Amino acid sequence: MQLTGSQIVIECLKEQGVDTVFGYPGGAILNVYDELYKHSSEITHILTSHEQGAAHAADGYARATGKVGVCFATSGPGATNLVTGIATAYMDSIPVVAITCNVGVALLGKDSFQEIDIAGITMPITKHNYIVKDVKHLANTIRKAFVIAKSGRPGPVLIDIPKDVTANKTEYVKVESGVFCPSREVNEEELNHALEMIKKAEKPYIFVGGGAVLSGASRELYTFAKKADAPVTDSLMGKGAFPGTDPLYTGMLGMHGTKTSNYGVSECDLLIVLGARFSDRVTGNAKKFAKNAKILQIDVDAAEMNKNVIITEGVVGDLKVVLEILNERLDQQSHPQWIEKIMDYKKRFPMSYHPEELTGPYIVEEVYRQTEGKAIIVTEVGQHQMWAAQYYKYTQPRTFLTSGGLGTMGYGLGASLGAKMGMPDKTVVNIAGDGCFRMNMNEIATAVRHNIPVIQVVVNNHVLGMVRQWQNLFYGQRYSSTVLNDAVDFVKLAEAMGAEGIRAVSREEFRDAFAKALTLKKPVVIDCQIDCDDKVWPMVAPGAAISEAFDEKDLEEQNK
Repeated sequence: MQLTGSQIVIECLKEQGVDTVFGYPGGAILNVYDELYKHSSEITHILTSHEQGAAHAADGYARATGKVGVCFATSGPGATNLVTGIATAYMDSIPVVAITCNVGVALLGKDSFQEIDIAGITMPITKHNYIVKDVKHLANTIRKAFVIAKSGRPGPVLIDIPKDVTANKTEYVKVESGVFCPSREVNEEELNHALEMIKKAEKPYIFVGGGAVLSGASRELYTFAKKADAPVTDSLMGKGAFPGTDPLYTGMLGMHGTKTSNYGVSECDLLIVLGARFSDRVTGNAKKFAKNAKILQIDVDAAEMNKNVIITEGVVGDLKVVLEILNERLDQQSHPQWIEKIMDYKKRFPMSYHPEELTGPYIVEEVYRQTEGKAIIVTEVGQHQMWAAQYYKYTQPRTFLTSGGLGTMGYGLGASLGAKMGMPDKTVVNIAGDGCFRMNMNEIATAVRHNIPVIQVVVNNHVLGMVRQWQNLFYGQRYSSTVLNDAVDFVKLAEAMGAEGIRAVSREEFRDAFAKALTLKKPVVIDCQIDCDDKVWPMVAPGAAISEAFDEKDLEEQNK
């Protein structure tokens, strides 16, 4: 049958099982929005307050559900406003399809009104992108985009469609979207080398990254850890892949990782790296990272092998598939002395914080208690992000959503809206610093407009907390442009946008405020006033090895 380009866009989204789109209309994309209006009973559209919020919402939807997130934007500034969200998804390997529309084909390259080369701009931050100048190619391009976004190492794909292409007609034939299955191809020699390394190890350690979440390998990972009899640490992106309540779990690795994990990885003789990319925030000084260990890396992306850290052996393949095979072939291992040593570290170096005041760690632990560890926690970027990673015990994948690679302030609120739309039966909490909340707090209006009941917790220290922490420790306490000494009232702002606003200045007030928020079926903003000099501990200084992690007590001893 003959359909217009805009009709083909909607039909192809329906083919792919898309039920929610996040976006903001404009002149160039009007034809698509007009068609979307006619299919509102099949595809829900969430009108965000800003296009960046739409990109983050599509990202949060994808992270929470495991499906491809979709966002729309018009030409020019509408398209460029998606860029930060696309880059965020790219750095964390999140499957998103961004559909933008441009000026007509005849106007391309002429500096036309609201024209921008969005395909050129996003080339470095997408797995692939397209500009479709002929309506005949539109349907297959959209189908390819979804395959690319979710296959191999996932990531964002952008499709730019000139306005006249959305109006032109061509023959459309519906194609049923097949069930996606990861490749089961794994090099046999690489597998055998991996098995030998695991069998020979006396002090193995497992390091889990975001790939374990993306590949759906949690069950296989759990079996593998028990069979290998090895302690488990994770990156920020790997949270929830292995249960944070399990005795073998030792907390996060790296700059703000636990001393147990940092010391253990520094002392192990085999580091088994599962779906992680050796970020500088994990390795510290890369030349000193795991210097006593052989390194076995398993990853779907061969480009990650030997990129940041030189490894001993690598296995390229889908992590779920590789672990299934290893679990079949690996005999039960036993390392009682090594496990005992790591458990002793856990007892000697527990996480701790001020026992009486309202602090970031207390807020996170109270959220954990009241949600019974079953919420989806979303964060912005900074101290609150680290506290959320350290003090909430994630037992399931896709329950901790955060910008790990790009470190995008302003990510969390949009992402929390996407997560709640994708998982409506889950409690969704976005934890933000006051600096981050300012960046995209206009999305509270989106939450109210569409009645999306997310809980927004603002850890408000009236400073840019993480930057101030660095200024305090490494820049002679010169607080250049990090003090937010204004009169912004987040409670009044929340109420002005139609949400419930609550202020908490004590533990008791926060406890009551969060309990109330859980009962309300509407967006809630809780403004939590904490001390401006609360810090994230432990910490690894820039350029230091992770074995040199220090905390507040270490600093006090050093300054005596």
